[in-house]
Amino acid sequence: MLARTLPTRGAVLALGILLATLTGCAGLPGRDKELVQPRVTQAPYDASLGEVLWAVIPLANESGTELVDPLVISDKLVAAAEEIQGVRTVPLNRTLQAMHALGLKGIKDPGEVKQLAAVMGVDGIIVGTITAYDPYDPPTLGLSLALYARTGAMGSRDDADPIDPRALSEAATDTMARPAPGLDDRPAAVVSAHLDARDHGVLMALRDYAEGRHDPASALGWKRYTASMDLYTQFAAQHLVAALVDQEHQRLASLAPVEEPPTR
Repeated sequence: MLARTLPTRGAVLALGILLATLTGCAGLPGRDKELVQPRVTQAPYDASLGEVLWAVIPLANESGTELVDPLVISDKLVAAAEEIQGVRTVPLNRTLQAMHALGLKGIKDPGEVKQLAAVMGVDGIIVGTITAYDPYDPPTLGLSLALYARTGAMGSRDDADPIDPRALSEAATDTMARPAPGLDDRPAAVVSAHLDARDHGVLMALRDYAEGRHDPASALGWKRYTASMDLYTQFAAQHLVAALVDQEHQRLASLAPVEEPPTR
């Protein structure tokens, strides 16, 4: 006759710990948290006439280090600008094709910016430099950006033609036949930031950006953006582009006609 084997006290205790752990994992904070909408940047332009079209010129590297790839950061800016409601953005490779067609290896003055805008048929062009770059945790990224705007198109847009979505897939030289847009000689908005992840103000902005863009139950939470330079660059690009749009809101508000009080 086989003897019945009873579980030892240690086995019972181990089973209890396992059940408690599984129950606790199911109830972790944030595991069943409702999805949160990330902060959305809204362009101040007249939406009734369609979206404006921007391009990003590959950034110049003035950071003093060769660790940085300017094309990677420029592509992040394109993606950040594309997230703006009311703005479409030309893919970076189309901008490079247009620059190659014009024999431009870089942009040296506003005249070349206007020339490139005319070829591409865009309403706005972002030009900038990388001023600082340190990918090690805590990371640092410095950017200086200027937005050149088409006269009328990014204001009242009274003289603007709607953007044809087919233009986004055309070759760079295909836009030559369209009317050349005139950009102002001076940038409409200029921003610069040195985003050091040791700065608490930067970390607060980063945490705000990460809201709705990460799993709050993950091991690092929103701090995963400081552990990855790729993610930190996404934050920096969105932060600077949003600052450009904020300046555009202020610029257009200053151009709005002031209503005079009715005369008695």
